[in-house]
Amino acid sequence: MNTINFDEPIRAVPLWLLRAYLEELGGTLEGDYAVRGTDWYAYLTQLHDYEVGSLRIGQVYIAFEGDTNALQPIRDGLTVKLQTRGGG
Repeated sequence: MNTINFDEPIRAVPLWLLRAYLEELGGTLEGDYAVRGTDWYAYLTQLHDYEVGSLRIGQVYIAFEGDTNALQPIRDGLTVKLQTRGGG
């Protein structure tokens, strides 16, 4: 198994919705801030709002760990969901 780690901030998506997306992609909730799938794990952290002038945008930090082959479809599926904002 080839294990990788990567992380990134996700903007304009609330934590509860990001958790739901990860569940739809095959994960199981482990508490309020963690989702585990087969050979992958994601930990979510609510960050302070991102501010540009008077505009405030919520953001969540997501850290992934797991097998490269397991994480690639999760990351691809999450990208589709985040781009469509309606859940893909």
